[in-house]
Amino acid sequence: MRSALVTGGSSGIGLAIARMLHEEGYGLTLGARKVERLEAAATELGAASVAVDVREEEDCARLVAAHLERHGGLDVLVNCAGVGIAGRIGDLSTKQFDLQQAVNLRGAFLVTREALPALRETRGYVVNLASIAGTIPTPGLAGYGAAKAALIALTRSLDREETETGVRATAICPGFVDTPMAEWTGLPGQKMIQPEDCAELVRALLRLSPYARVPVVVLERAGESV
Repeated sequence: MRSALVTGGSSGIGLAIARMLHEEGYGLTLGARKVERLEAAATELGAASVAVDVREEEDCARLVAAHLERHGGLDVLVNCAGVGIAGRIGDLSTKQFDLQQAVNLRGAFLVTREALPALRETRGYVVNLASIAGTIPTPGLAGYGAAKAALIALTRSLDREETETGVRATAICPGFVDTPMAEWTGLPGQKMIQPEDCAELVRALLRLSPYARVPVVVLERAGESV
């Protein structure tokens, strides 16, 4: 059976992608920090669950090892664990800035590095959830946008580096998505991108031929750029 590992898989975009992968017949491992939501999602999808803080190198290694122990291989890695803190550069604390880099960028790097040997064996796929804020100037989201811009660069480099191994990588960059992270905007949920829209993009990517590469996908919200 094909298998997939999803960080941030207990809610929002990560859970929507996990549900899609379950529909497609993938065996799943979900990693997240909040145990109650994680266990509920894992029960719904018949998935393995690993409580993990992607800021911790040891946690990331343990997550990948647990997946491989259960499934014996890895076909798809989805790095969806993320945190966003609104704040202009002059007002953002060092702690807030560092947290966003640690979760959104460093965590994805650590999990991907640990998973690469297994992904090379299957000519697998890495999906990194970035943001449109990493592609355009977004006042008030500078720290978040900086982390996501770096994640996009990491994804593009990974996709190019792994050409010979067959591993592909895509950064999905949506505008505001109807998740708890976007509640601060005050926008009605029905006027935002839906988590399932991101999941359908991943479904399409996984159906491409092995030599089709899509390093970056930008998903704009109708009428606005974020």
